[in-house]
Amino acid sequence: MSDGEQAKPRRRRSRRRGRRRAQRAAGPPAGDQGNDAERHTDGPGEAPVSTANSAPTPRDQSKQRKSRPRRPPERLRTVHETSAGGLVIDGIDGPKDTQLAALIGRVDRRGRMLWSLPKGHIELGETAEQTAIREVAEETGIRGDVLAALGSIDYWFVTEGRRVHKTVHHYLLRFQGGELSDDDVEVTEVAWVPLRDLASRLAYADERKLAEVAGELIDKLHTDGPGALPPLPRSAPRRRPQTHSHARTHRRDDSAQPQPQPRRRTNGCGQGP
Repeated sequence: MSDGEQAKPRRRRSRRRGRRRAQRAAGPPAGDQGNDAERHTDGPGEAPVSTANSAPTPRDQSKQRKSRPRRPPERLRTVHETSAGGLVIDGIDGPKDTQLAALIGRVDRRGRMLWSLPKGHIELGETAEQTAIREVAEETGIRGDVLAALGSIDYWFVTEGRRVHKTVHHYLLRFQGGELSDDDVEVTEVAWVPLRDLASRLAYADERKLAEVAGELIDKLHTDGPGALPPLPRSAPRRRPQTHSHARTHRRDDSAQPQPQPRRRTNGCGQGP
């Protein structure tokens, strides 16, 4: 070693280590106590974990959503409605090429004209056959007598917060008199349709099948007479009123005082327009 160089002092690691251990044992400085009070260490070698209230992570939020009980779906009240209607035939005893059937037409929400059989709800004290005669008269202006049952159609739909199960009984009727009229507020048009054209005119497949049954019964009537027709099913008068509105009004003259329009009710194969 030269004279100009001086020996460097030797580090005393053992003393410094001793001081650090003493400082750790004594605790943090006064200025850092507040920060250390907000965190702790779970063990040696682990990162400090904050105990302060922090915003939940997306993972925590998803866990909370999964842990919440799901709200059960709202249950709709189920009601059962029964209707009756019929296919009235003019010239039922003559050749099939000259036979006509009375149909009603209604405009749906898309502006289409839908043709169907006249029908309506069975009122209190009525049998299904009586309802069919009354509804045919009210919706077409035609009077008829029931000859045979064509069959029943049932379907479901939802309206006004209710789940409706509807059953419609259909009958074959013989024309007795009257003239076509569309005075019923629920009917847009009425028409005599040739029996052979029912398959292309009726809007609903179930009613087209009923028209086929009607054709078979008419053939049996021609060949074997009225006694060959199947007997009418037993129908008891209705004892309880149904859930639908009983109000029925007819179209008024312009000179009459304004009347509140009734709510359109379901009266056919599906929800009304």
